[in-house]
Amino acid sequence: MTIEQAQQEVDNWIKTYGVRYFSELTNLAILTEEVGEMARIMARTYGDQSFKKSDLDKNLADEMADVLWVLMCLANQTGVDLTEAFQKNLEKKTKRDATRHLENEKLKSNDE
Repeated sequence: MTIEQAQQEVDNWIKTYGVRYFSELTNLAILTEEVGEMARIMARTYGDQSFKKSDLDKNLADEMADVLWVLMCLANQTGVDLTEAFQKNLEKKTKRDATRHLENEKLKSNDE
């Protein structure tokens, strides 16, 4: 599925099952909440915190998908074509950082 197709799927779902989009500010708050849920799993899986019983049923992939869902809702609501935006962003990063990371001593492995 392409990003464009995913945005269309979200829009179709909202119009079929969701009645309407939540307001942009509500969706921004929901996005923040979903990122927090993803961060909680990351902190417990890859960080120093241990899982609580209430965290054990959480799924990182599902939380990432929730973040993507709400981001696509916001993109649809504000007229952002995420495919185009991502392509432009990738071009910007490539141009700006063409050698920056390659020359960063902090990123070089210990094997070198």
